[in-house]
Amino acid sequence: MQATPEEIAAFYAAIDGVTPLPAPDRIAFEPPKPSPRPRQRELDEVAAISESLHGPFEIDELLAIGDDDSFVRSGLQRSVLRDLRRGRWSIQKHIDLHGFNRHEAHDAVSRFLAEAHSAGKRCIRIVHGRGHGSPGREGILRQLVKSWLIRRKDVLAFCPAPPCDGGQGALWVLLRSSQTVKR
Repeated sequence: MQATPEEIAAFYAAIDGVTPLPAPDRIAFEPPKPSPRPRQRELDEVAAISESLHGPFEIDELLAIGDDDSFVRSGLQRSVLRDLRRGRWSIQKHIDLHGFNRHEAHDAVSRFLAEAHSAGKRCIRIVHGRGHGSPGREGILRQLVKSWLIRRKDVLAFCPAPPCDGGQGALWVLLRSSQTVKR
């Protein structure tokens, strides 16, 4: 809708003699924008810390395992490991890590060990694979799983499973009794 000539003349008559407002003497202040957060670097640092906590072996851990990929917690008799190798305890629970990456495997193993221990299971099997599908055909999970197990106080011993039960691609693990008093 357009204004008529009479309406325009009425408007000009109404504003006759008006002075415009002076320009404001204020400065419009806009606070500075925050500097960008290096989110990827923060994620990388978190990953590096996690890797250092759950990553590959230290030299002491390599010496503790020895050449035959077996481990027995210090203070326990070697007969515990011998009995584990001979199958004195029956496997009560198992987990298969095929297809897991290292982070998924670590989470799965941690949950599995906690569940097995709280359920009172003493002997378990962890199938980590031999590493034939890994880059360089080296068993990455094979070494990582051993280092994770050594760091856990509820793991008393572990050894490679016999060929009929996974051989070098699996471990038999003996857990501390859930009724054992912790000091």
